[in-house]
Amino acid sequence: MSVTEFRGFAATTLRAEISGSPEDPAVLLLHGGGQTRRVWEDAARALVKAGRHVINLDLRGHGDSDWPQDGRYDFDAYVEDLRCVLSQLPVRPVIVAASLGGWIAAATLGEDGGHLAAGLVLADAPPEISAKAARKVGDALRKRSARSEPGQRWDPRFLDAMNLEAATRRVVAAAPNLKIPVLFVRGALSELTEAEAAGRYVNQIEGAEFAEIRDAGHMVAFDRSDLFNATLLDFLERRVPRYLPDYRTGSDARTLRDALGCFATGVTVVTAMDREGQPVGLTANSFTSVSLDPPLLLVCIAKTSGSLRAMEGAEHFAVNVLHIGQQPVSNRFARPGTDRFSETPWQRGQHDVPLLSGALVNFECVRHAEYDGGDHVILVGRVERARYEPRRDPLLYFKGRYRRLHFA
Repeated sequence: MSVTEFRGFAATTLRAEISGSPEDPAVLLLHGGGQTRRVWEDAARALVKAGRHVINLDLRGHGDSDWPQDGRYDFDAYVEDLRCVLSQLPVRPVIVAASLGGWIAAATLGEDGGHLAAGLVLADAPPEISAKAARKVGDALRKRSARSEPGQRWDPRFLDAMNLEAATRRVVAAAPNLKIPVLFVRGALSELTEAEAAGRYVNQIEGAEFAEIRDAGHMVAFDRSDLFNATLLDFLERRVPRYLPDYRTGSDARTLRDALGCFATGVTVVTAMDREGQPVGLTANSFTSVSLDPPLLLVCIAKTSGSLRAMEGAEHFAVNVLHIGQQPVSNRFARPGTDRFSETPWQRGQHDVPLLSGALVNFECVRHAEYDGGDHVILVGRVERARYEPRRDPLLYFKGRYRRLHFA
């Protein structure tokens, strides 16, 4: 067991206790407001025994993490802290978070951060909270702070900077964007999280699960840590298992497809003119350079593609590499039965080949060779012209989802 440091938002130092083997799947623990990472000790031990690598973090203004002199404890600061921590981890963890920590995690991952984590477990993080309930929580924590209880290790200034109602509105708004395995655990006796509100929240998240633990209140992860830990471990083994998927000859083709999806690619649209002089095109990410001398590239086109016949009959074609702002173009050219070019700016290149305007790169090619590639046709082109935009970033595709470059 060791303590490590992360660089948080505005140069705040955040400290976490690390346990378990770094070779095991990672779990990041986030406590609630007015707590420290110590509340997760039982869960951390259970996770390590179950073969998980645990990062148990103190939030800013809590425990061993920095207490900012400027009192920057607004919700945005906590969200940015979590983004910073996730960007510094070598793997995507499952986040297990209670109360305030749950709000931070749900907002971070739902607001364009879903690629940073492998799953999310929310321990009674109320998705809706009234002004009255928010005041009640704040008053209770202020009383605790005034008593200066032994071992109290958190800065009471965070209470005045935190707008709980605004935070929960962001959490609810971000819910439909969560595309990772999610479990919401409610304490059956919770006075903060109403069962109906929790149900509405969970129903907004595709594939999310809900569990309720008897004899537990808002502090469900700690009131009945035995039941909570059992629920947590069951979820992890089912939805984010420890074992590595293994494809063997004759196995489910989906497993092989998922394995191949671990290779991140760019996204292209291949275009040509058909025999009637009409533009045709399709989205493809099976694209690679082949040779500089002669200048060759290749794309793989599914034999089931409606554009294949036109591509095979065209002497010239183009490969248009898309930038980060062209995800709608990728979707349009991936859908069958749509008028792809009427809504997409394009121009004619050499030999009248359609070129998508504003693409990251336009490669204009003459057919060089064609090969059979199982359920795909391998089309090799000799590059006659290439124009590119050096100031844009590429649209990426990884594990079945669009991605973008992340600079640590």
